[in-house]
Amino acid sequence: MSATLERGFKARAERTSMGLRGELGLSAFARLDPRQLAAYLQVQLIGPAEVLGMNPAMLDQLLTVDPWGWSALTIVQGESALVIYNPSHSLGRQASDITHELAHIVLGHQPATMIMSHDGKIVMRTYNQKQEDEANWLAWAILLPRDALFAQKKRESSAQEIAALFGVTETLVQYRLRITGIESQLRSAQSWKRKRA
Repeated sequence: MSATLERGFKARAERTSMGLRGELGLSAFARLDPRQLAAYLQVQLIGPAEVLGMNPAMLDQLLTVDPWGWSALTIVQGESALVIYNPSHSLGRQASDITHELAHIVLGHQPATMIMSHDGKIVMRTYNQKQEDEANWLAWAILLPRDALFAQKKRESSAQEIAALFGVTETLVQYRLRITGIESQLRSAQSWKRKRA
């Protein structure tokens, strides 16, 4: 993922996370509710069942037939933004999905373009890997700031405990521990202590 991220982006994402948390009155060590962030950004959150005019067959496809085929999407119209998220996913996964969409907005990314065929059956959209990687990194920094994650690991909290504390998935905790270098940093510190003992 990080191959598409510009030099300095990761540090900027951590600073942006802290800035947003400060504006919400939260420390780096507090759980951030994506719904609180959405309200602050004036972004409406809804599930597909709340979409006006949603066809029952389409709703069945999205929530029953293929609930794992999609996560969330943002619709921007003028100055207004709406995030439609998948309520079939776990709460931890929903937190990541919603925050990813909000990160696109915070970063001022150009929304993807949806194109439908004349019969309304084929949908294509533009895709920008760099923007997706940036939104992922920022979203995960918002949900799990590096300083908070480091502090939890120093206390020897398990991935399960950290996930429960921050309202995310264990998979995200494990990924952030690895990708931020926290695991290797702590291993090096422990090795150094053993050598000095």
